[in-house]
Amino acid sequence: MPWKETCAMDERLQFIAAHLKREYSVSELCRHFGISRPTAYKWIERYEHCGPEGFLERNRAPKHHPNETPAALQAELIALRQRHPKWGPRKLLVLLHRAQPEVRWPAVSTAGDILKRHGLTQARRYRRSTPSPDRPLYAASRPNDVWAADFKGWFRTGDGDRVDPLTISDWVSRYLLGCQGLQRPVFEQVQPQFKRSFRQYGLPWAIRTDNGPPFATTGLGGLSRLSIWWIRLGIKPERIRPAHPEDNGRHERMHKTLKESAAQPPKATAEAQQSAFDQFRQEYNEFRPHEGLGMQTPSECYRRSNREFPERLPELEYGLEYKIRRVRSNGQIKWAGEKIFLSESLIGELVGLKPIDNDAWSIHFGPVPLATYHAFTRSIHRWGHYDPTQKV
Repeated sequence: MPWKETCAMDERLQFIAAHLKREYSVSELCRHFGISRPTAYKWIERYEHCGPEGFLERNRAPKHHPNETPAALQAELIALRQRHPKWGPRKLLVLLHRAQPEVRWPAVSTAGDILKRHGLTQARRYRRSTPSPDRPLYAASRPNDVWAADFKGWFRTGDGDRVDPLTISDWVSRYLLGCQGLQRPVFEQVQPQFKRSFRQYGLPWAIRTDNGPPFATTGLGGLSRLSIWWIRLGIKPERIRPAHPEDNGRHERMHKTLKESAAQPPKATAEAQQSAFDQFRQEYNEFRPHEGLGMQTPSECYRRSNREFPERLPELEYGLEYKIRRVRSNGQIKWAGEKIFLSESLIGELVGLKPIDNDAWSIHFGPVPLATYHAFTRSIHRWGHYDPTQKV
């Protein structure tokens, strides 16, 4: 039974004081203090061995766990993680099993808990996913059908400057159209590099990228300022499937060669690093035979596009079945007396609304479907994800 609802420490001291006077039996004291006889004898024994400190509550956690991973095995797991700080528990355990197959290593979940307790893991931050591409990737057969673009991954030069290499290549010929070290992967720094490539090599029909910025956003259609600019130039933005870099495998393989040849180790300054990129690009295009090209070089297979870059950006054209609206400075359009928010990336752009039935309209930016608007419920839904109970 519990002690009375006062201070437990005071109750225990009063109980022991009364017990030491020997005026009442233990049973009478138990009835008075509202406790059981086993509880009374427990506190009497603790007082006799430890004095008043024996009245403090003790940790009830077991001192020994029969299924606990031995400390030696934990130490090996931690040491391996420190040698491979980017590896997760599954990969680490595979390596440990190969080295010592006779040892009973912990489960993946247990290994993850061990790493977490020692501060060797970080909780993943939730990220809103970019809308998945709803069209298959273009099957390129000629130069300039598809270009691929990506960022190699930033690093710092010897003097501490940040370098984030933007790479652009032709999908069919593997020709490396550009390799420029930028400070940040933002529109203001990326657009001039594409302008330079467009002026030098003409326009492709499509550009294939991943789903990160500045190529895509989490907004309607996954459109960013960069991909909107491409669409107005008549270029189709192609996004690979999330977590599937093999969809852009040729470009990723070039990145491996780029890193080994020009960025391991990083150069002393950003200028020296760019010089290394330029030297690599020339060697890669002009001198390095490629097995996928029948041992030809990319420069032997690449031909400039006959689609010229327009210095004045053309407006998009829509068919007669579309109603045209221009996106306002707050990212909204006005339709049937309602203000509909689309995206801040589309500010100043023309969008087309095409009737689906008497109640619904599909909203497009050029060839890209963005959303459906339902007049009866006054709700807008992402394209391909219509649920009458959910709004954007």
